[in-house]
Amino acid sequence: MSYKAIYTYAWDLAETGVKAAADEFRGLGLDTVTMAGSYHAGKFMRPHGRAGKVLFPEDGTVYFNADPSRYGAIKPVANSMLSERDMLGELVEQSGMAVNVWLVLLHNTRLGMANTQSVVRNAFGDPYYYNLCPSAPEARAYAIGLARDVTESYPVSGLSMESPGFAPYAHGFHHEFALMKSNPWLENMLGLCFCDHCVSGAEKAGIDARRFKAEVAGDIEAYLDSDIDYPADMAEAFWRADVATNADLRRYLDFRNGVVTSLVAEIRAAVRKDATVAVIPSVARPTAGAWYEGSDLYALAATTGIVEACFYEPSAERIRADLFDIRRRLKGTGTLRGILRPSHPDISNRAEFIAAVEALREGGVEELAFYNWGHLRRANLGWIGDVLRGAQ
Repeated sequence: MSYKAIYTYAWDLAETGVKAAADEFRGLGLDTVTMAGSYHAGKFMRPHGRAGKVLFPEDGTVYFNADPSRYGAIKPVANSMLSERDMLGELVEQSGMAVNVWLVLLHNTRLGMANTQSVVRNAFGDPYYYNLCPSAPEARAYAIGLARDVTESYPVSGLSMESPGFAPYAHGFHHEFALMKSNPWLENMLGLCFCDHCVSGAEKAGIDARRFKAEVAGDIEAYLDSDIDYPADMAEAFWRADVATNADLRRYLDFRNGVVTSLVAEIRAAVRKDATVAVIPSVARPTAGAWYEGSDLYALAATTGIVEACFYEPSAERIRADLFDIRRRLKGTGTLRGILRPSHPDISNRAEFIAAVEALREGGVEELAFYNWGHLRRANLGWIGDVLRGAQ
């Protein structure tokens, strides 16, 4: 199956109309629309928006008609747009293109605030409302229900799943504030989840998780009580040294990988068999950093058959290097897709974008996606048409 996809949002499709949007996508050489079926809040610039140029989406809602009976205690919240229009329904009925659904799974502040028993918690027990924990049974049931629901209710070709795991500590929450410098060591330590579900699961895996939790809390406490500021390069080295020398930390990170892989496997098993399931493994750049979020690239590829990696880099050379490394980690398992942003902050000009696409193709990546229709300026959208039509 060919996959030349454009990522998009329901509100942009609603404004333009599905038929007109599909005509534009086909004109660019695309064959698939990947629409957000569940999404978070933001403040988005819309360069070619007609009704306005800046949008604040409703936080933590779904953009399809969900069936509550397919969920457990945590149920999806319908976006208000659905009271008037079902854009996913219009898309599958009217576009004449393959329709893929993009699901943001566990990054959901609205649901986290309403279900604090199921969110990530650091070594001090502080809740991170923006991340439902993949170890929490109710969070897992929500993620599985979401994937099953949309594939059973709509004839979509497949799913692209984002945030199945543990989000990093640095998130970009509005009005984040601290009167001290941060660094990679501190953020990685603060990003480890020690919620009751993680601690219980780790103990079942033979890890003395309560003692390790106390150790992590003690290390963070000592640093915060000091007048030391780790420089970024030293903090990165300190973190790598901890990973290399602390057996408990290594086992805990392995445990997290197992949690995420098993969740993805349960989702694959629950989804309509003829629907493809791709995993967007990480927000880390390069993608090799996915391990911190619990994303074992090889295991995910073996589980779902497709890894959809974000090649969000500023040059074709860096993309080529990232691709080489991902290939090494996948060991020939599964299909690798690539997502590119033909724009700031990644690719600064048309020639570099064409070189980036060629780098992926030369590396065997034929399934491509471009992010995101509503965010891109018309000139940047034109680059997609140029590269897919073979222009030089």
